[in-house]
Amino acid sequence: MDLTKIKIRDLRKALDSKEIGASELCAEYLKRIEEQDKKLLSYITVTKEKAMKDAENAQKLIDEGKASALTGIPLAIKDNICIDGVRTTCASRMLENFIPPYNATVVEKLNAEGYVLLGRTSMDEFAMGGSNQTSAFAKTKNPFDLERVPGGSSGGSAAAVSASLAPAALGSDTGGSIRQPASFCGVTGIKPTYGRVSRYGLVAFASSLDQIGPICNDARDCAIMLNAICGHDRHDATSARIDTPDFTEKLGQPIKGMKIALPKEFYAEGVDDIVKTTVMNAAHELEKQGAVLMDCSIPGLKYAIPAYYLIACAEAASNLSRFDGIKYGFRGEGRTYEELIRDSRSKGFGEEVKRRILLGNYALSSGYYDAYYKKALALKQEIIKEYNDVFENADVILTPTAPTPAYKIGAQDNDPVKMYQADICTVTVNIAKLPGISTTCGYTPEGLPIGMSIIGKRFDETTILQCADAFEQGFTPAAPKL
Repeated sequence: MDLTKIKIRDLRKALDSKEIGASELCAEYLKRIEEQDKKLLSYITVTKEKAMKDAENAQKLIDEGKASALTGIPLAIKDNICIDGVRTTCASRMLENFIPPYNATVVEKLNAEGYVLLGRTSMDEFAMGGSNQTSAFAKTKNPFDLERVPGGSSGGSAAAVSASLAPAALGSDTGGSIRQPASFCGVTGIKPTYGRVSRYGLVAFASSLDQIGPICNDARDCAIMLNAICGHDRHDATSARIDTPDFTEKLGQPIKGMKIALPKEFYAEGVDDIVKTTVMNAAHELEKQGAVLMDCSIPGLKYAIPAYYLIACAEAASNLSRFDGIKYGFRGEGRTYEELIRDSRSKGFGEEVKRRILLGNYALSSGYYDAYYKKALALKQEIIKEYNDVFENADVILTPTAPTPAYKIGAQDNDPVKMYQADICTVTVNIAKLPGISTTCGYTPEGLPIGMSIIGKRFDETTILQCADAFEQGFTPAAPKL
């Protein structure tokens, strides 16, 4: 079977018709990973033995007629989502040898489906970064150009799906960490509404912003994945007590009359002309299908980056304070308690993580809390209000996913401010707790993917999936050079 850009639903048909067995399918992916990932470095850990055992168990379910949508489907999971008995590093020396004693809720849900675990994908350390180059173990490369970044922090998941080293993967998104790498790697990724997917078992970065979601080859596969992982969870206090719809229900339905808002701030200075032009061309393609384009404004966007980084870094500083070298994680040296903590954190954390901890502690410190963190929370409420105002007249919002295509490895290593500014198109979706999906809408003359994001009302993933699918049905994606 040719695994190039194959969809979950096609694999389902092949498995159910016995065209291919679960073990055979798993072995093909493992072989491809062994051959190709030396160049790409999308995986930190490949769980070969577990994968083959999972496949054997899945085949029994298929043979007994008990298969569900993901039974026997090989998947990759970002290395910050806990899996019982499988090393979970967060791409950090701090957790290099951490083996969780329990499963994240999303993993429990996938286990119930009978999925096959291929391995743990690389990421920016503790999900902090937009390049995947802060990983302590595997600095992933872009399948379209090995000299460019795959995006981050879920760069390993996006690169693995793009290069057909997994048909789909889970990532996490705190400020664009699913959507931006999906854009850079030419695949489709969705950040669900905050609270739609349980965060239990996700190693926390910024607890009010983090959300788990899938990266796939198209919107239809994203819908299949969401059907498997969504739902209320008593283990997560922020999990929404809301019914879970069938996320495939609107796929294929016409978008005639759908109102699509185009906020002028997302198409202003700072966004490459090629990106603006390509996304606007995509908007006009949707207009040809009967959608109604509307101009609008979200003026709070100019404050989004400082507001986001103040909130995210403050929460990160609090969450990462548990890593002291005593309870678990990397243990340094020292004669006193303070020396031990200092040495453990100095050696266990990378530079970007330490930078964000410092920023967060500064923002929360006495004398600066009101001036910085409190103002950021006020801006958060203003941004939520502005989105609500737009959605009074619009069904979805269309923006670029990133201001540029994938950039060269090392291009932003010495300029963290430039790296932070690159999140301008994605962070407000997390701040406002909205769902957003990124799908490829074109390519640069050099062949690099360009992504567009469709943002929806809270808990209205079905509409953004419908819109993304409507565009994808008339668009032919390109395969990476890898």
